[in-house]
Amino acid sequence: MAVPWQFAIIPLLTTAAAFGWLFGRRARTACGRAQMSSELSLLIDGATNYAIYMLDTGGHVTIWNRGAERIKGWAEAEVLGRHTAIFYTPEDADSGKPARDLAFATAHGRLEEESWRLRKDGSRFLASVTITALSDARGRHVGFGKVVHDVTGQRASEAAIEAREMQLRSILATVPDAMVVIDDRGIISSFSAAAERLFGYAEADVLGRNISLLMPQPDRDAHDDYLARYLDTGERRIIGTTRRVFGLRQDGSIFPLELAVGEAIGGGQRVFTGFIRDLSAKEESEARLAALQAELSHVSRLSAMGTMASTLAHELNQPIAAVANYVEASIDLLDGEMADRTAILRDALKDAAGEAFRAGSIVRRLRAFVARGEVEKTVEPLEPLIEDASALGLAGAAERGIVARHRIDPDAGPVLADRVQIQQVLVNLLRNAVEAMSGGGMLEIRATGEGAQAHLIVADDGPGLSAEVRDRLFEAFSSTKRDGMGLGLSICRTIVEAHGGRIWAVSPPSGGTEFHFTLPRPDTEDAA
Repeated sequence: MAVPWQFAIIPLLTTAAAFGWLFGRRARTACGRAQMSSELSLLIDGATNYAIYMLDTGGHVTIWNRGAERIKGWAEAEVLGRHTAIFYTPEDADSGKPARDLAFATAHGRLEEESWRLRKDGSRFLASVTITALSDARGRHVGFGKVVHDVTGQRASEAAIEAREMQLRSILATVPDAMVVIDDRGIISSFSAAAERLFGYAEADVLGRNISLLMPQPDRDAHDDYLARYLDTGERRIIGTTRRVFGLRQDGSIFPLELAVGEAIGGGQRVFTGFIRDLSAKEESEARLAALQAELSHVSRLSAMGTMASTLAHELNQPIAAVANYVEASIDLLDGEMADRTAILRDALKDAAGEAFRAGSIVRRLRAFVARGEVEKTVEPLEPLIEDASALGLAGAAERGIVARHRIDPDAGPVLADRVQIQQVLVNLLRNAVEAMSGGGMLEIRATGEGAQAHLIVADDGPGLSAEVRDRLFEAFSSTKRDGMGLGLSICRTIVEAHGGRIWAVSPPSGGTEFHFTLPRPDTEDAA
């Protein structure tokens, strides 16, 4: 690279040969010396970005260029004959630094440093300073050449760049998404800390390697062709979009990820930056919720069938008993004068009565079975139980302007319950509350401990319940919804009572509705 002439003059003026050129054997005549002195003065004055001046052996200024005037603020007439200490900061001058610098240059031939210097107006600037000890043609020490360059702006710019780079590194080190930068050949040039954690590679292990290292088949073999086609045609298929793909960790495991790719061109180079988000936890959570939803739906259907069977058993038992009574009465009537003619009818009615009683017995057994259904209870932490149920029961609630919050007393749990059945109770209550709050509002789930039981509350600030509706809430086939079957709250009551708790509704004076229910808490032996 060509060096600007301002830079080229620096070594010329900071060597003993320059002094010899101006004062030594190469200038044989006075005319020659005058001509070379004039030319050199013009050359020195032209270097306006540098303060170039000479000192005698005692450190006093003997030559002062226009660059020195511009940088330091003193005119030539003001500094000729003055000691170099006037250019140092007061603390450096008081410590004897000017004399130490000249002594060092004398002993070692040259001093180079960056330190603070003063301008005429007292302002300070960061200077790159070169002091060279000068000798004449016979090797006698005749003074010093000094070159001073103001690097304040340059260092400030470098500090700003370094600060921005540190800030960027800090951001990239903490951002949760992984970032990988590649060039137009697919070679990795940057690998963030999140990428290290995600893929299991250290940055040093992947720099300079092809990005296909992080891809499973068939993408691994096809990636370079994808990149070459884009560079040839400019057709964007991935760049500027977000898509779901698979990644390959160092341990060989394959995982789903979300990939967004951006492109940048600068300084004649093209780079591609990929931002990568691990979808493993999200998809596992979605799968778990889907499985939980299916399990709850199954339990809900079974509970609905049980409640319906119990209700039908209760409702049908009386008419079946009545049929049996009527048949028995008919038999008694036939035992009179018409007995010989109606023997066959009597036998048929006896059979009908027997079948009616048998049907009644079957219904009673069914009702008893449903009423005494066993519950498989285990010790369940209350907070995750409520959180899982909320994830299902509050789906879509935020979009309807509903704000939900939990207030769970740490002393409330755990509880002794069938996790799936109690989650079904919570899901039913939460969905009812969401449907009641059509205009949005606040929904709260609270839990406290009360002796041997935990007390759970689902509260909303919807329109509330009338006294008539509240009295029939938990009856089967009683519903305030147009398309409701009236089994949801009846199922909730069946489940809660099967756990040894109770459920009820309250209309607080402030408005809205609160559904309360209790669950047993495990004793010390159960908890163990």
